[in-house]
Amino acid sequence: MAGRWTVFGVFAVLGFVGGILANWAYKQLLPVLVNMFPDIFTAEWFLSGLGGSVLTLLIVVIWASFSPDK
Repeated sequence: MAGRWTVFGVFAVLGFVGGILANWAYKQLLPVLVNMFPDIFTAEWFLSGLGGSVLTLLIVVIWASFSPDK
């Protein structure tokens, strides 16, 4: 049971760090991208999808790098 709580804790920390990075990226990169592509980067659906895909890829890459080889 302790292993399950460890996994939950790790994913909670990863989600927290991912949220911090997403906030930083939003504040730093969005103004530059809006000037380059004004229509698509202001659409809420696009920003939500982009953030979700980046966060999911990051979680999968971290999980895969820590998984033991069989």
